Amino acid sequence: MDNLLSSLPQTLDGEAFESILEASHVRIERIVSRGHTSPDYGWYDQDEHEWVLVLEGAGTVLFEQGPEIHLKKGDHLTIPAHSRHQVSWTDPETVTVWLAVFYR
Repeated sequence: MDNLLSSLPQTLDGEAFESILEASHVRIERIVSRGHTSPDYGWYDQDEHEWVLVLEGAGTVLFEQGPEIHLKKGDHLTIPAHSRHQVSWTDPETVTVWLAVFYR
């Protein structure tokens, strides 16, 4: 047993990605941010669908074809495969903990 809100990194030079589960058609990650955004190289364009839930904090996901969606604790969002997107903001004052489920 483990707790997604325990053992959070004390310092974050960049976002922290932790694999929770991997199987043939699904991958689950915990992502921890604090004022981090997507890398400058461009948009995420994933082969998998992604369902993301904010467990703590807040963040904003921007889609290349619109809109910009602000998520706070308890909010979740489905990002279809190949929907080009990026994280444009996470709360710089508190840690944001995301649960991301990638599936085909």
